Amino acid sequence: MRKEDCFYLGKIVSKYSYKGEVLAKLDTDEPELYENMESVFVLMKGNNLVPFFIDRCRLHKSNLLRIDFEEVKDEAAADRIMRHELYLPLSFLPKLEGNKFYFHEIIGFAVIDSELGNIGHVTGVNDSTSQAILMVDNKGKEILIPLTDEILTQVDRDNNTIHVTTPDGLVDLYLS
Repeated sequence: MRKEDCFYLGKIVSKYSYKGEVLAKLDTDEPELYENMESVFVLMKGNNLVPFFIDRCRLHKSNLLRIDFEEVKDEAAADRIMRHELYLPLSFLPKLEGNKFYFHEIIGFAVIDSELGNIGHVTGVNDSTSQAILMVDNKGKEILIPLTDEILTQVDRDNNTIHVTTPDGLVDLYLS
């Protein structure tokens, strides 16, 4: 399995028991969707995704998942996977509708402004700030658009477009 074909689920953050159980911090709004997994990919050294089969997993306080792997049955084995990232195939993501979307899903979508028309295409989403920012390429110039409900008006998956209503002067700021 290639990393490009997967999504980041979370990271193993601590040991839970001397029998090799670990706690993983999940990067999701709905951790309960991952409570009954049968397997997961663990990112090992060399950027290799290795499948790990699960005997049992269950939620442990909010967004932590307590995992008992088939291959990990003692503290030493748990230490070997500590702080490693967990991935699942993209096909495991629940379908989103309306204006909800996964960041990877909109890469390449055309961005249509209500006043200016086509202003470029999506190259990514920066979510490392308190406000997610849509990164748009306009003939080699980058435009940054805050992702708010007021600005993002429609995600059109059929036509691979995102419709926005940007504040006056925002786009001109980047193109002048």
